[in-house]
Amino acid sequence: MNEQESQPRLELAITAAREAGAKTLAYFNQSNFEVEWKQDGTPVTVADREAETHLRSQIEKHFPNDAILGEELPDRPGTSGYRWILDPIDGTKSFVAGVPLYGTLVGVEYENGCVIGAMVFPALDEYIYAARGQGAWYVRGVAEPRQAHVSSVNRLSDSLFCVTSSTEFVDTNRTSVYERLSAQARVTRGWGDCYGYMLVATGRAEIMADPILSLWDMAALPAILEEAGGTFSDWQGNPTIYSNEGLATNGHVLEEVLAVTRAES
Repeated sequence: MNEQESQPRLELAITAAREAGAKTLAYFNQSNFEVEWKQDGTPVTVADREAETHLRSQIEKHFPNDAILGEELPDRPGTSGYRWILDPIDGTKSFVAGVPLYGTLVGVEYENGCVIGAMVFPALDEYIYAARGQGAWYVRGVAEPRQAHVSSVNRLSDSLFCVTSSTEFVDTNRTSVYERLSAQARVTRGWGDCYGYMLVATGRAEIMADPILSLWDMAALPAILEEAGGTFSDWQGNPTIYSNEGLATNGHVLEEVLAVTRAES
């Protein structure tokens, strides 16, 4: 992947994600939509579908040969070697409940490697983005982008450990991982879904772990976390988005965390 190809895709990822995220605000904390429940037990709303439709329309307009995988709508094949992976609302349960910690995620793969990521938090007016070799950049409100960096904390005992939901550890028979990391970390909080990963990338948390994730939950994360100086992997330490689980760290505490996740996985 060269910069001539990556830069316009990065710019579109940021712009389209912000526009799609803005569309969700027409429904956030409102009563003008119904919640449907999919077969996997996760909710979906008109806001999810409108946001993904907008993302797809922009990608199809500007990069008609790129493939698209989204959470809510059918896959679109491509021929360019690039694939966009979309999560229009990551944290729909939070969105439905009126909790502002949901995000719009756009990831771009090139030849099966995650090369671009954008995460937009519409209700918080924050976003973060990265492309390989260009650093990770964080924006709040109308401020200028500032480079995102993970924290320098180097001990698990001094770390903030985030999860989406403790019940997911119970449901996947990994309660011991949650209990051991919670016991060893300085603080544990349920600032979940994509928000926890953004906290790691911006140095406000050291660990975010999910025992179950989908491809569209993860595709935006590797480029952002690694360009910010951190790590994204499965619970064995493999840098992948294809193992249905996720672990982000600031890098300094990775081995301590893996000593727990590897032993209990």
